[in-house]
Amino acid sequence: MQPTHSHYPIGTPGQPWGASERDQWRARQVRQRSYADDVLTAIEALRGQFDVEMYGDVIYANAQHPAERFPLRALRSRHWQPDLPSVLVTGGVHGYETSGVHGALRFVDTQADRFAGRANLLVVPCVSPWAYERFQRWNFDAIDPNRAFREGSPAQESAALMRLVAQHSGQYGQFAAHLDLHETTDTDETEYRPAVAARDGKVFEPGSIPDGFYLVDDTDNPQPTFQQAIIDAVSRVTHIAPADDKNEIIGSPVVAPGVIRYPMKHWGLCAGISGARYTTTTEVYPDSPRATPEQCIEAQVAAVCAAVEFVCQSSPSPD
Repeated sequence: MQPTHSHYPIGTPGQPWGASERDQWRARQVRQRSYADDVLTAIEALRGQFDVEMYGDVIYANAQHPAERFPLRALRSRHWQPDLPSVLVTGGVHGYETSGVHGALRFVDTQADRFAGRANLLVVPCVSPWAYERFQRWNFDAIDPNRAFREGSPAQESAALMRLVAQHSGQYGQFAAHLDLHETTDTDETEYRPAVAARDGKVFEPGSIPDGFYLVDDTDNPQPTFQQAIIDAVSRVTHIAPADDKNEIIGSPVVAPGVIRYPMKHWGLCAGISGARYTTTTEVYPDSPRATPEQCIEAQVAAVCAAVEFVCQSSPSPD
């Protein structure tokens, strides 16, 4: 049964937000956890095994809010070998999607060593730290970073990651694969979709939340065998989301069990920034009665492991 929705408490129906509405929205966001404690500390603990790449800072301030600075950090294979396939892993593009952040960190901590000498890894555990601290989808400016990965991006987080990826691609060559780790939650339907409709002056149209894990492939570069390898691995950890009665997941046709497709570059999605042959967005469902937060983290780890293994097996061995 879908929840009953009322008008979002900010803005005037039919009118896009201005600066005052964004200030009202921002005032509602409460800091609930620490990016420094949860993410930066974990990254520092891995410095003995991986290079820590400092790729910028996010700084937010206005008349109502004192300045906040978030250093942006990535983990990089220490012995980067140009003749090996390279894999990019990103998490926390949406700050409230917790298992993406902690799944990326756990992969590096517990699994990355098994791919040493087989693949180069660049892992960005938390792309959007302000949102991570506030369990938010948007950044400080009420912008969804995962619709802002394009030239001249208005989102600091998106622009910084694009610069990092471009730098690595220019220095070492194109990535073979990119996984962007996400969640679909009940609050997508009760908070974030109503909020975006209000922000943009549109009518909110209720939808449904799929129960289980699914993947988003690229409409313009579909890789069904790659997606299937990930689905197979994750199915051993948690359940795969079924299609609804329209054979859809969140309004998109299901092209294979647990797989839909989006036009990644056209929509400004993170998974479209690398130019990699193999790309996907993972989606776990932490609110499922059939899954736990721990399973969601392990599902993200399983997805990354399956993807890296697939790339290693698909790439010619170095001489």
